Amino acid sequence: MKRRDMLKLSLAAAAAGSLATTARAQQSCPTDGTPAQFTPKKPADAKPLDGELAKYPKCPYCGMDRTEHHRTRMLVQYGDDLVDGVCSIHCLALSLGVNIDREPKVILGPDYGSSVEPRPLLPVEQLTYLIGADLKHAMTKRSKHSFATKEVAEQFRQKHGGEFGDFNEAIKQSYLDMATDVAQIRKNRAERRRKMMEQQKQG
Repeated sequence: MKRRDMLKLSLAAAAAGSLATTARAQQSCPTDGTPAQFTPKKPADAKPLDGELAKYPKCPYCGMDRTEHHRTRMLVQYGDDLVDGVCSIHCLALSLGVNIDREPKVILGPDYGSSVEPRPLLPVEQLTYLIGADLKHAMTKRSKHSFATKEVAEQFRQKHGGEFGDFNEAIKQSYLDMATDVAQIRKNRAERRRKMMEQQKQG
């Protein structure tokens, strides 16, 4: 057999082996492998707001408790009815980024100005965003809180500063803040781990 023909057979065998390995991996866990590994893991949900916090208690991107952070939590339902319930607009930006081939059907955000607990979720196109106010926000230093009415948002702006924007502006600013926010989150978590290790040594 000629050397060139042997090379072709070798390459074909390698390709076949690679395909077989990929097929076995997909059979064992069909949602593994880029980009499928980022697919929301919960079953399709046509009515995500029914028992929302019970069905989506933790943010899949950072692990934060969504009930604890109900004032900043968000939810996206994609066109195939897969749902990501997240803790904040920071983690919503992650979901939208990694599910780039999945079209959102509806994106819901909280009415920060409401007195109801947990804060009700509304379609983001109905919300006014107050960006950069001196109000605490989950997962980002520069807050991006949403309000059902501009009148209530204006009351908060008078006390806490910030600029008005719509959802598109808020998500844009979330992407712009991503590098700074991720660096700070890493630093905060490293510090928490260090303190826990110290406490364990002392205990």
